[in-house]
Amino acid sequence: MFNLGNLSTPSSNPGKHVKVLILGSGPAGLAAALYAARAELNPVVLTGLELGGQAALTYTIENYPGFPEGVGGAELGELFQKQAERFGARVEFDSANAVDLSQRPFRVTTDNGEYTAATLIVATGARPNHLEIPGEAELTGKGVSYCATCDGWFFKDKKVVVVGGGDSALEEGLFLTRYASSVTVIHRRDSLRAGTLLQKRAQENPKVNFIWDTVVTEIVGAEKVEAVRLKNVKTGEETNFPTDGIFIFIGHTPNTQLFEGQLTMEKGYIKVDDKMQTSVPGVYAAGEAADLTFRQVVTSAGMGAAAAIMATRFLEHENK
Repeated sequence: MFNLGNLSTPSSNPGKHVKVLILGSGPAGLAAALYAARAELNPVVLTGLELGGQAALTYTIENYPGFPEGVGGAELGELFQKQAERFGARVEFDSANAVDLSQRPFRVTTDNGEYTAATLIVATGARPNHLEIPGEAELTGKGVSYCATCDGWFFKDKKVVVVGGGDSALEEGLFLTRYASSVTVIHRRDSLRAGTLLQKRAQENPKVNFIWDTVVTEIVGAEKVEAVRLKNVKTGEETNFPTDGIFIFIGHTPNTQLFEGQLTMEKGYIKVDDKMQTSVPGVYAAGEAADLTFRQVVTSAGMGAAAAIMATRFLEHENK
């Protein structure tokens, strides 16, 4: 896991001014921090609520270059952090709760104080989507989960279901087979969207089963999850499926609410050009907050690097 001992809080420095302020500590934010730090801009990274971003919650990342055997998500994030800090980046466990981009320096209010920033890099990532069905909110933490890495251990020798058909659903479903006695993947279509290799692994795993053309309409249970109510989208047939837990992986929504009305957006994602520039000069965005298409660790890191390079050029141009 991340070394929380390396983190600081800005509570003793309210109103601090920085050249580059980075919101988010996932691959995009920490890659941006690395590049800004190497440019001797002394960037500050505000971690947000999820230290390391979504990637840190993934048990094994197998498609990030340089790790032929794969690497743990939390481990990769910690390596990112250490590398950025080596060159002078400061990572602070703090969250932004208000921003003012109407004038420079930009003003960011956090849980622990306030910053002004000459440039801002938004790398706030995304959060998991919910099914929005009866029982989901009431039983979250009582059998409903959005993170197999976080909660899989609690389902040793139990039956669980996974909702979704993409890479995340299968990756997390395969991870759950380490603990659960069976993993049933429920997908609203008759084929998966996940990559071929993941599909093959899941289909060959004796613990993994599939229910096709089906949606979950209700999560049933009093004190904990006892079953899910299923509906076949082709026949309309409804059944109860007993289970001890339900893991939901149906995509993500970008964490961009802070910037509504201040930055141009598209479908909730911050709109950027090919240089990561937003609609406000001096504000850049990277990673899943601005990536409607790829949403991969490697592309997020690349976007973060590009954002920091452009922020550096922006400041250099100003100082001429």
